[in-house]
Amino acid sequence: MSSPHPCVAASLLASALLLAATAPAASAQAGWVASWTASPQPVWDPAFLFPTNVPPQLQDQTVRQVARLSMGGARLRIVLSNAYGDRPLYVGRATVAVSAADGAVVPGSVRELRFDGEPDARIAAGAPLRSDAVALPVQALGRVTVSLYLPAPSPITTFHWDGRQTGWIVAGDQTDAAVLDRNGAGSMSTTARPWLAAIEVETADAAPAVAVIGDSITDGATASLDRDTRWPDLLAERLAPRGVAVINAGISGGRLLSDGMGSSALSRLPRDVLDQPGVRSMIVLIGINDIAWPGTAFEPGRPRPALDALRAGYQQLVAQAHRQGVRVVGMTVAPFHGALPGTPLETYYQPDKDALRQQLNDWIRHGGVFDAVIDADAVLRDPAHPGRLLARYDSGDHLHPGDDGNRALADAVDLDLLLPRAVPAPLSSSPRKD
Repeated sequence: MSSPHPCVAASLLASALLLAATAPAASAQAGWVASWTASPQPVWDPAFLFPTNVPPQLQDQTVRQVARLSMGGARLRIVLSNAYGDRPLYVGRATVAVSAADGAVVPGSVRELRFDGEPDARIAAGAPLRSDAVALPVQALGRVTVSLYLPAPSPITTFHWDGRQTGWIVAGDQTDAAVLDRNGAGSMSTTARPWLAAIEVETADAAPAVAVIGDSITDGATASLDRDTRWPDLLAERLAPRGVAVINAGISGGRLLSDGMGSSALSRLPRDVLDQPGVRSMIVLIGINDIAWPGTAFEPGRPRPALDALRAGYQQLVAQAHRQGVRVVGMTVAPFHGALPGTPLETYYQPDKDALRQQLNDWIRHGGVFDAVIDADAVLRDPAHPGRLLARYDSGDHLHPGDDGNRALADAVDLDLLLPRAVPAPLSSSPRKD
């Protein structure tokens, strides 16, 4: 990733002055902000339709993961999660470094992470653990590499399944290695993210963050691997010059009302959004799996939720956020005609499911529940066939946008809707013209 444009420094200063004038007094001081997240999920049974892409456990192995930060800073800390573990997780050593290519790190940039002053840690079952802060200056949109050494038998029960970024599991303690030795027993690459849940940075002026909660469209299910082209990644590129962080709380297979390939959005909202430092606005793009999973191989006998149940779920989500002073921007649900052909989920689309989607979208647009609305349906649909994704935005599975569709979705976000100044934002936005 290239360095930010020279005008970024001036833009950051102007944004800081604007936010200082409109935010609470505490926001004018240095503070921590969530710069990157990967929402924890429980590892599912091997009989599930999708592979986990991780071994059942690690022992005397290192897992190395790369993350692109949305906001830079002089110091950072990481958050590990044992949310779905049934026993304590022992981490023997952990490091963070500036990323180089293909799993390597920049020589001399490796920093040992400590936990309450110690180089190792036990993470209680069901709990997260935040590291101590470490000095490692990183620019906005810069990549860091986190390496965890697991010396004892460590079942992988908590992970983020679809990281859209290659990571590595290698033999022994390689947390300090500039270049990984991948020849040992059990070495493998993976796009899943065991245990790493967040990276926070310290900024001179407490920066605001925008959280995006959603399903596989937000998680980036068909975005190009290792290229940071999920739509929240592209939104982060637009907001970086304003000094605003973006965190991705999408989970593939996620739903609003029910657990799926992760906990429901309603139940995980506090952990994945509201408890993240610096979050002042949230974008919500979820609901298609609530509508379309019933009647597929996932849930062959389950009825679809009623429109009233979906509306009530959104209202609860917004009410939770508003109680924490978080602004909520809703997104309409994108078209999905013909979704997932030739797969075990080929009954995902049905005309009556699409009728429910359109009823839900009408309510999102006009119900007045959200502080603002972005019409993702209008952005992504084919004008000649409104029930379908526009061909150039379609990844090919007729459900998920590809890289061009992700760019269109990110560009459709009016940035002034997210962190407005002194006047109320309009209730809807149109795709960006610039």
